[in-house]
Amino acid sequence: MILEFFNYQFIVNALLASLLGSITAGIIGTYIVTRRMVFITGGITHASFGGLGLGYFIGINPMLGAGQFGILAGLGVEFLSKYRKIREDSVIAMTWSFGMAVGIIFIFITPGYAPNLMSYLFGNILTVSNA
Repeated sequence: MILEFFNYQFIVNALLASLLGSITAGIIGTYIVTRRMVFITGGITHASFGGLGLGYFIGINPMLGAGQFGILAGLGVEFLSKYRKIREDSVIAMTWSFGMAVGIIFIFITPGYAPNLMSYLFGNILTVSNA
């Protein structure tokens, strides 16, 4: 009876994605904890919301904007904390709030229907594709 669930490809994809995600999180998580950067995952994720809003505003795929914003946020955190001698947790908090604010502003000024872009932040594991 339980094996019948594996007949559905989306269930298999979700299980494989969660397995690979948990392995990756375990490896990266230990590195993040030892560097005392636990706050950075939330900071970069929420900063990428600015890229979602920008992508939606200029009419491109919001995931492209989010990816670029996420990379820039990570590089910005590293640059400001290393070369400007600003505490890392302070830079992460600034990045977090800046990205969310930019995303909300771009969504607000975009004409027409404002979509629910929060689903990009949290997602749905059942929609993982074969790729």
